[in-house]
Amino acid sequence: MKLDKKDLLLYAVTDRSWLGGDTLAHAVEKALKGGATFIQLREKELAYDKFLEEAREIKALCKKYGVPFLVNDNVDIALAVDADGVHVGQSDMEAGNVRRLIGPDKILGVSVQTVEQALLAEQRGADYLGVGAVFPTGSKADAEEVSHETLKEICRAVRIPVVAIGGISKDNVLALSGTGISGIAVISAIFARPDIEKAAAELKALAGKLVMP
Repeated sequence: MKLDKKDLLLYAVTDRSWLGGDTLAHAVEKALKGGATFIQLREKELAYDKFLEEAREIKALCKKYGVPFLVNDNVDIALAVDADGVHVGQSDMEAGNVRRLIGPDKILGVSVQTVEQALLAEQRGADYLGVGAVFPTGSKADAEEVSHETLKEICRAVRIPVVAIGGISKDNVLALSGTGISGIAVISAIFARPDIEKAAAELKALAGKLVMP
């Protein structure tokens, strides 16, 4: 599956810690109904068999809604379920190695914080970049903040699309106007909200205002 940058407009990253009694699949479907354009399954603690089962379930939902489905960090799971791709951070497997494992036709996303990291990820085969944290965030305790100026510089330096991530909410998202991003990636701004579908719809409308055509 080749990446269309329009797919990155509202990029939802899963987090089971916000679910209460709900299932992840149900929460993801609500996000998709609300207009999420991209889903990344992020599981740091789940046992392999459970992760595999969940990945199959979420992949089927994404297929139903015509939305790309990526797995965070775990290339084995991504290949086992034939996900649309993989997203890796700077401390995960190196992007070039991931590209060799997944082949040329899968989507590869890489998290970066600097122009140097961005250029290297592009050179190693990344299809898009996740840049952040662009605001303070509670979802990743170790996330370093990236200034909006650096975000702009990264967008200017690479030819591939860039998604902003980290602490983004409906209250601050428009502060990212003019940076050159193709979309926003959010976790708690969707999955921690009492009405996931409504939260996704509101964020998608706001993202549409700040993304350049």
